[in-house]
Amino acid sequence: MDVPGALTRAHRDEWARVVAALAKRFGDLDVAEEAAAEAFATAVERWPEQGVPPNPGAWLTTAATRKAIDRLRRETKRDDKHREAQMVLGDEPPGDQGVIDDDRLRLIFTCCHPALAPESRVALTLRLVGGLSMPEIARAFLVQESAMGQRITRAKAKIKAARIPYRVPRAQDLPARVSGVLAVLFLIFNEGYLPTGSHSGPDRHELTAEAIRLTRLLRALLPYDGEVAGLLALMLLTEARHAARISAGGELITLDEQDRGRWDATLIAEGHALIRERLATGEPPGRYQVLAAINAVHTSAHHIDATDWSQIVALYDRLVRLDASPVVALNRAIAIAELDGPEVALAAVERLATPLAGYHAFHATRADLLRRLGRTEQSRAAYDQAIALTGNTAQTAVLTRRRDRLTGEAPAG
Repeated sequence: MDVPGALTRAHRDEWARVVAALAKRFGDLDVAEEAAAEAFATAVERWPEQGVPPNPGAWLTTAATRKAIDRLRRETKRDDKHREAQMVLGDEPPGDQGVIDDDRLRLIFTCCHPALAPESRVALTLRLVGGLSMPEIARAFLVQESAMGQRITRAKAKIKAARIPYRVPRAQDLPARVSGVLAVLFLIFNEGYLPTGSHSGPDRHELTAEAIRLTRLLRALLPYDGEVAGLLALMLLTEARHAARISAGGELITLDEQDRGRWDATLIAEGHALIRERLATGEPPGRYQVLAAINAVHTSAHHIDATDWSQIVALYDRLVRLDASPVVALNRAIAIAELDGPEVALAAVERLATPLAGYHAFHATRADLLRRLGRTEQSRAAYDQAIALTGNTAQTAVLTRRRDRLTGEAPAG
């Protein structure tokens, strides 16, 4: 029997379920997390000798519950023991569990509560829902393990002190709160896709994989939510290009230069299916669904020259109505360059100079457009600004190469 494999699968599949069940019963995230960790440690010791139980999740939940009760017996007075063991975080009556009654979903909404700082939401979600260890989370976000531990401890203390309810929001509150959860998952994915730290590698595939896994979980729990499906499709279509994004030398390979034969056809098919499913509902798409549709157009083209840029610009026009941020306007300008030429696009980009002055992609886009127009010295200066602002090694490599090969190229026609 493959006991190590069974332990790995149990941790992947059951961690969130065990923590959520204990959080519901004991109303204390510290108790839930530590008891779950002790239960898994016990499984590592016993399963090789006793065999893998028929229902690993039930075994782990039972073991963790016993660990939690033992801890409460040690830490509380006899008269308080029963109360502590039965308490549920918050003042909600037993019937007020929210629109969907699922312990894991309650845990996700607790970790992503808007009362917590964004960085705390990310850390708590990775720890309590994802089951990542403290060193893993600290490495992913390039902070000291002690600092990450303090961040998570403060977040759990705030949940307890503020009596943040451990429940799924009511139906009328659910859309706004789901958007906050999706934002956390998207942050996790983006940090894996293009790490921001100055000492980070080209990517952190373990983070993108974890973001996709957690979004799949949310999708299973909220199967009719269009933006959950949209974010999952967006992640899948982006992740499908993973093998073609980084060269053997650690340089970022941009979309126009990627070997599309290396794209993951299975992930692309799944992403496209999710988008078609949402289109069939006839419901107006949200931000993540439009972003996924843009990626679907890109991944439908077998060569960069076959890209339907008019459709991409039309989708960006729709996205601007949902999200009028300067970053969206910048990405729309990149598509405009392919449809109407670099001069038209550059005029649109220049209008974003003030809000995006500290954003490396603004300067990189401007540098490329200036290069295509034959304005070499201005392009070189823009590349210098982009290089100074990016902290990702793969991005630095490609920007440096493009700057260094500037030789007064002929302007684009």
